Amino acid sequence: MLLDALTLQLGYNATLVALGAALLGAAAGITGTFLFLRKRALVSDAISHATLPGVGLAFIVMVALGGDGRALPGLLAGSAISAGIGLLAVQALTRRTRLPEDAAIGAVLSVFFGFGIVLLTIVQSMSAGRQAGLEGFLLGSTAGMLRADALTIAVGGALALAAVLILRRPMTLVCFDPGYAAATGVDTRRIDLAMMALVMAVTVVGLKVVGLILIVALLIIPPVTARFWTERSDRVIVLAGAIGAASGYAGAAISASAPALPTGPIIVLIAFGAFVLSLLLSPRRGVLAAVLRYRRFQRRVHRRQGLLALAQGQPIYEGFTRRLLVREDLMRPDGVPTEAGRARAAKALLDERRWSLLRTLPGEGAAAARYDGLTGIEEVLTSDQLRLLDARLGPPVGVAP
Repeated sequence: MLLDALTLQLGYNATLVALGAALLGAAAGITGTFLFLRKRALVSDAISHATLPGVGLAFIVMVALGGDGRALPGLLAGSAISAGIGLLAVQALTRRTRLPEDAAIGAVLSVFFGFGIVLLTIVQSMSAGRQAGLEGFLLGSTAGMLRADALTIAVGGALALAAVLILRRPMTLVCFDPGYAAATGVDTRRIDLAMMALVMAVTVVGLKVVGLILIVALLIIPPVTARFWTERSDRVIVLAGAIGAASGYAGAAISASAPALPTGPIIVLIAFGAFVLSLLLSPRRGVLAAVLRYRRFQRRVHRRQGLLALAQGQPIYEGFTRRLLVREDLMRPDGVPTEAGRARAAKALLDERRWSLLRTLPGEGAAAARYDGLTGIEEVLTSDQLRLLDARLGPPVGVAP
């Protein structure tokens, strides 16, 4: 059944939910990249929690007007209004009081979420609210979603994605250098507001699929994961969108094949799995790459120290150094250097003498500063400079037998 879900064979409604979740994931990943670059990830947490009172109030208002309180467009509209008020409250507290942004976010998040829980309790006590299913907005739920609901989510995700793609250039500029952006005529305040509005839109659209508690993860995990693989912002944006889309699609498909499993947590767990793989396997920033770099550096240090010891006729007691030189055929097990080891040791000793002389010469401070015991002197000086150094050094010193 899972294969059928992944290949869109479970019917029109399940297909629409999966595609809508993919569009939502792409929009969340790309939008979250700008939050990540702007170092404002906590704002998404405040926005998501601020949506809960709007859901409860929208249900109560729609029921009071004689309508169906579970109509998704009305619930999303209410959550959008509530999230907008929460965002404005954070900005007002930050600009008009001495509270730092993180404190303002904490205050708004807790107050709005507490108010939302009170409203949900009131809704559950209403005769029309006992089967409202509003708790699905906390962790996300696609089970029993109507075709109109799925279409609303798909269209909303597509519109949010399109808006992000249109505004990506000014938002990127503001994220990296707001001062330069302002000097070139970009209204940084409007761009920041647009960025927050996009976060709010993604949050509102994703309430039914991921839930207000976990939408923050879908906004932050994909860009953080993408950052492991590239240094370029445009590639981070593309990768974050792809990771978010794949997580949303796979999570919705798994949820459709196993309706008892909640949709939001599955999507987040898939995104987290991609994060863990990136953390471990990224070629430049991953844990495995860092371990391999450390091992290579360790071998270089031990090799260098061992060769200098051979050149000066000193015994080598360090077990790792001895094993390394023997394994690389630079020294025999009895401690006697091989022909290759003697040549490498003589070269290492010559380079040490060259570096020592270079540090005493006037005007060579910048070149001498690059000495770290491992950098080859040929990488710093030209062949003519090396010949002048060797002429000053005199005859080469042989390797001790």
